[in-house]
Amino acid sequence: MVSMMLGAFVGMFSETSLNIALPQLMAELHVSQASIQWLVTGYMLVIGIILPLSSILTKWFSTRQIIIFGLSAFTLGAIISAIGNVFSMVLLGRMIQGIGTGLVLPLMFTVVMQIFPPQKIGAVMGMCALVIMFAPAIGPTLTGLILNVASWHWIFWSFVPFLLIALGFAITSLENVNELTKPHVDFISIIESIVGFSALIGGVSLASRDGWAAISVIACLVIGLIALVLYCHRQLHLENPILNLRIFKYQEFRTGAIIVMVDFAIILSAMYLLPQYIQNGLLLPVALTGIIMLPGGVINALVSAFAGRLYDNTGAKLPVRLGMVIALVGVILLIFANDHSNIGYVIFAHIVLMIGCPLAMSPAQTSALNALSGRESSDGSTILNTMQQIIGALATALATSFLEIGRVSAAGTSHAYAFTNGVHFGLYFTFALVIIGLIASFQIKDQER
Repeated sequence: MVSMMLGAFVGMFSETSLNIALPQLMAELHVSQASIQWLVTGYMLVIGIILPLSSILTKWFSTRQIIIFGLSAFTLGAIISAIGNVFSMVLLGRMIQGIGTGLVLPLMFTVVMQIFPPQKIGAVMGMCALVIMFAPAIGPTLTGLILNVASWHWIFWSFVPFLLIALGFAITSLENVNELTKPHVDFISIIESIVGFSALIGGVSLASRDGWAAISVIACLVIGLIALVLYCHRQLHLENPILNLRIFKYQEFRTGAIIVMVDFAIILSAMYLLPQYIQNGLLLPVALTGIIMLPGGVINALVSAFAGRLYDNTGAKLPVRLGMVIALVGVILLIFANDHSNIGYVIFAHIVLMIGCPLAMSPAQTSALNALSGRESSDGSTILNTMQQIIGALATALATSFLEIGRVSAAGTSHAYAFTNGVHFGLYFTFALVIIGLIASFQIKDQER
């Protein structure tokens, strides 16, 4: 498991560590807020394109082959971004990195469901969540320290040692856990998937620059939605679908999946907005930004591990509902922050949010996957991870769009006040996500233990 856990760790580290560096990257690469967010959404877009293919790939290639290829792609992408001096080259490297994360992340959860006994699934999933959530815990702090003593290029160089260690474990220790059946590959489904997800995320991302009424935005959204409807219809009628959407017939999986997706969107939108608020709203240096983000990140990681064990003892209903209520309090506290807020208040609000989100995440995910059996668990893992990344990319793009709307609406005021107003608009969107998650949490049921 070590190679997969390290790969997932670097994937999440890469997904969240750049947020704190975005203002500096905007200045050095000479691009706008709408363009720079593509380093986040473009990365998640590629993950979202690759993830739906992971289920079919595991039937054609061994676990070992997929993980080694994924880690190698990630290493190559990190090096390209590290040596890039123009935005297009950094973005290309980021998108190649997304291939690695898109292959490694779902396989980690699939392997857990296949090699561990049911009574230990919650604890092991909690351990996986701890590994993944530890990355956002230390990412902003490490990034802040790196930017304080070196250039942003070293953020990407910092990924490489972890990836090389993971590659070493994969080459020497990884075994195959999948049965290679080599079924027919439906290329029409692959094209529909790529067009649908790309157009949808592209449209939302363009909206932050061109506005929601722009022809380019409307065209992308319409094309994306049509392609995804065709894709879903095809998956439900194929004998061997690329993504087995039929498992949504299970109510426990359906509810758990909704909560996981919403929870992930809450975390990513908040972690995108908060570092920029600290730098542009509170006007604090980048190194201090990382330190302010650290306590909430550490709590996030610790609660993730605790929540997995809590599921084994109490089921999903209690931690999921409690987590969503605590997350609601955390978002409200952040909404009341302004451009003169005390640092301690911001840290406290962030900690409250980072208690609530992971408390709901791991139990909801384990509950969803425990509703499935056999090959369905692999499909369920792929669907959960696919939708997390797609929703995460959409949430980041929408948060950027609301940030811009709020900032423009406060034009004529100070930069700090205008930016803080934009962050509030973004957090209203996060607040709406928490409400959706809270409503869904009352649909979750504890399966017979």
